[in-house]
Amino acid sequence: MKSMIVGSATSTSTSTATSTLTSTATSKSTSTATSNTQTTPKHGTPLKQSTTPQQSTTPQQRTTLKQSAPFKQNTQPKHGTTPQQSTTPKQRTSKLIAVSLVLALLLSGCTNQSAQDESNAEQANSSSTAENQNQTNNQKPADSKDTKTVNGAKESAAANYLENQLKEYDNALYVFKDFDDGANYYTQKAWAGSNNINIPAMHEDVQGYKGVSGIACELDLNNHSWGGYMFVNGILRKGETVPVIDFGENDARLDLSGATTLTFYAKGELGNEYVDFFIGGLGADFDKGYFAPYLDSDRRSINDVALTKEWQRYEIPLENADMSEIACGFGWSANRKGNPDNQKVRFYLDEIRYEFKADTKSAPAEADRIVSSQAPMFLQSYASADLSSDDSVINNFAYLYDQSITAMALSYAGKHERARQIADAIVYAQNHDRYYTDGRLRNAYAAGNPKSFPGWFSNREEEFARLPGFYDIEDGMWYEDAYSISAGATGNYAWAILALCEVYDNAPNRSDYLTAAKRLADYILTLKGANDGFLGGYDGWEGSEVPATYLSTEHNTDLITAFGRLYKLTGEQKYASAQLSAKKFVLSMYDVKEGCFYTGTMADGVTPNKEVVPLDCQTWTIMALGDEFADAEKVLNYVEKNMALDNGYDFNTDKDGVWFEGTAQAALAYLTLGDEAQYKKILDALNKSSGRDGSITAADRDGVSTGFMVSGSDMPWNYGKRTHIGATAWLAFAQLGVNPLAY
Repeated sequence: MKSMIVGSATSTSTSTATSTLTSTATSKSTSTATSNTQTTPKHGTPLKQSTTPQQSTTPQQRTTLKQSAPFKQNTQPKHGTTPQQSTTPKQRTSKLIAVSLVLALLLSGCTNQSAQDESNAEQANSSSTAENQNQTNNQKPADSKDTKTVNGAKESAAANYLENQLKEYDNALYVFKDFDDGANYYTQKAWAGSNNINIPAMHEDVQGYKGVSGIACELDLNNHSWGGYMFVNGILRKGETVPVIDFGENDARLDLSGATTLTFYAKGELGNEYVDFFIGGLGADFDKGYFAPYLDSDRRSINDVALTKEWQRYEIPLENADMSEIACGFGWSANRKGNPDNQKVRFYLDEIRYEFKADTKSAPAEADRIVSSQAPMFLQSYASADLSSDDSVINNFAYLYDQSITAMALSYAGKHERARQIADAIVYAQNHDRYYTDGRLRNAYAAGNPKSFPGWFSNREEEFARLPGFYDIEDGMWYEDAYSISAGATGNYAWAILALCEVYDNAPNRSDYLTAAKRLADYILTLKGANDGFLGGYDGWEGSEVPATYLSTEHNTDLITAFGRLYKLTGEQKYASAQLSAKKFVLSMYDVKEGCFYTGTMADGVTPNKEVVPLDCQTWTIMALGDEFADAEKVLNYVEKNMALDNGYDFNTDKDGVWFEGTAQAALAYLTLGDEAQYKKILDALNKSSGRDGSITAADRDGVSTGFMVSGSDMPWNYGKRTHIGATAWLAFAQLGVNPLAY
């Protein structure tokens, strides 16, 4: 007989469900009815109960981000040379209080296991924040080597870093990594206790064992003889924007077959707090003799765990457990009987994750698709910022441009399986948009596996690709950024095409990559300008988009290569004609007298925009046009005069800091012209500025300006000293000596 949990809820006007059940279990650990549920906000929908946000779903009730202090980093991807996209983030409050649906669920049939403590040798991690967030102490000695030859092929330290970011998710599934993290599953949390008076909150803004946050849990034993929380998936019905808890009436279970253990870190506030931890068990009420249609397939626990004041690692062994259908990913409970000397139990949790067998090929397809090295995956664009910073609002953002060039860098480095993970995520996103069916992509997605949670459905009653956002506890809402979820900037599409074509070249049996690239290109063909070139795309929320009527030099430069690659692969004349049109527009933006390319046109699609002259408009045209452009040296003279600094190049002409992504592009522009001495000089400076792990920050300091404004605001769009996979991918291109715009 399977041991399950079931609960009942009575909905209220605020979507808060309340109920209390009485436990009949006999042991100390099972005398605790455990569970609590969090709603996940969608599109700026008011969230009165939840604080663990997740990805957006349905296109209703969209809200733009609110005005706040300026970002220190770029809040939009590379493309979009005119400031027409959305919004500014509302500042987070310091407290992120986890209060959610109130439920009572009955625990029974617990299996005792012993807690597995780990040595305190890892204790130093307890004060760490996001890895590589600031690389001041992560820089290598001047004589370090970042590119070497292995078996006759070049190897890049930057490409190795990108590969390692993907490896972090191999054979692991997170229940909690960091607040707002795109890798988190089981994001809804349900309270259950002896009563519903003075329900304790969980806070996710506290310092954890690792990363930028952990979870603070508390139970006042004067108010509750027992109580706890359960981490579950919940369900999101068609047309809804807020998920609700489900007790097995609908299938919200995840197939975790192959999981060997659930591991987590915990510590007590004072030490000697006794807590039970468990997984599974949702779906049955043995007192009432009720069994839901969709029961959890098993339950495992470790009971009477005596916490210490120091972080310890614990394990719930899952040997011989049936993990094929699990709706409750984690839970904890405490009670008065087990803590006779404590009036209050307060403790902390972090890094809650399932670990799987290294070989998942024998596991069911669903588990393999989630946790194996073949699973589709988007990487977080920027290292996580501290939650007290406005920059944290983009912690779970995976910008399409960054994903595309990362896939290309991995492919060029011979890491084809890893490149396919990102390409597979792009294909999945195209085929599972929550709204569009015409092949469009979004400017950004939620980091992690793109697939929506079990039981979560779009308006078409289908699974969907998750989109990014952030939760603001002050006004209880989940926010999306109109630019990030726009579908989307033409240049971003061009880089996605290049990534798909590159991966296809190394996996010719995967015709879906080429099919996806063609769908995207055919959509771009509908954006043809009145004369030559292609428009910027569309901005805004789905269903109320507005056309971006400017033409971007950068976008069209990307399209020269994208259409060129497609023409070579397919032989279809429409792509050759489109390439010629993009090329003519780019050349029309060249100022022969000044020796520079302008950023593009104003909104009228005709008048050149001369307000800002970006570096990439110079370097990319050289890389894309090659021998067809005779004035390349003159353009680089302009770059040296107006953008060069001691250890790199600025984004624009104000010389207020080094933009490392653009500096790598400059190195490759010189290599394109055959100037290996200057290429090596720039590359050496980049290598000295990179981290010991191979990564590099977006800029050498905070506040490096682009000259543009954050779209829809009066805030400057700046880059900062924050590890960035986009900059790291370009460093990989430079280390490998590869021109990604060659066709």
